[in-house]
Amino acid sequence: MIHDRTDPEGAIAAAAKRCSNWGRWGAEDVLGTLNFLDEAKRREGAALVRQGKSFSLAQRFEADGPQKGWRRRTNPVHTMLDTGLDAERGQGFPHGLGGADDVVFMPLQASTQWDGLGHIFDHGTAYNGRRAGDVVTSAGDRVTGIETTAGRIAGRGVLLDVGRAIGDDGELPDGFAITVEHLEATIAAQGETARVGRGDLLLVRTGRLTRARRDGWGDYAGGDAPGLSFTTADWLHGTEIAGIATDTWGFEVRPNEFDVAFQPLHQVCIPHIGLFLGEMWDLDALAADCAADGVYEFFLAADPIPVTGAVGAPVAPVAVK
Repeated sequence: MIHDRTDPEGAIAAAAKRCSNWGRWGAEDVLGTLNFLDEAKRREGAALVRQGKSFSLAQRFEADGPQKGWRRRTNPVHTMLDTGLDAERGQGFPHGLGGADDVVFMPLQASTQWDGLGHIFDHGTAYNGRRAGDVVTSAGDRVTGIETTAGRIAGRGVLLDVGRAIGDDGELPDGFAITVEHLEATIAAQGETARVGRGDLLLVRTGRLTRARRDGWGDYAGGDAPGLSFTTADWLHGTEIAGIATDTWGFEVRPNEFDVAFQPLHQVCIPHIGLFLGEMWDLDALAADCAADGVYEFFLAADPIPVTGAVGAPVAPVAVK
């Protein structure tokens, strides 16, 4: 419970102290909670593939996307460099060969993505107690860049469909703070396959993306939304999950739970816990299948594009049951 809505600084500092993983894997560690996702956990995840059914958990990367320009975040701009018309007119290749090429410009957090460990700082300090300016420079994240995760984010995934378990018609209203009690109630309702523990990749569905698809993007990017309560910080730390992703723009509940605050749970999770946060994941098709067969665990492969020095990157996650 948040005791004083007027003191985010004190609450963040206390949670950071309780939940710190600094030094847990040594002074040079750059992986944070991905250290929990080991070979045994990947074997456990792979063993969950029984039917061969696969689900894409990525939104489309397109101009008609969720972004509204906040902090210069725009939707992807896709442009052709060579087209079929160019091929018809001749491109200089031998024996009639023709081809098309294209380019895309976009912020790396324009759509379905992971936050890297260099994305958020606490009072100028990055994950594992490093100075923020020593980690991220004009050349990018030179220590915990997203490329350090390459080949690692694959293992047991588990879906907590809080929207179905707690909400009305599968959706939570904007401003709904998902507490530990809500998470545990969802686990209890879904059964044994929804247990959450060390090394798991946890997906939390709120239904916010479902609503955006039905009603239009509106304020999906940066506006009010359901999400994780600040009070879940200790649970997120204690469960020793490797990563967590939601179907919302900002992972945590918005408005945030203090009178004046901006993403306080990020400020604990990323620089102190070293927890990888995923946002804007499309969980609807997977959730429908899980509700139909009662199985909420699966193999999840979710490596981001390894852009050297990036503090976040797009991902096209695939869940296989």
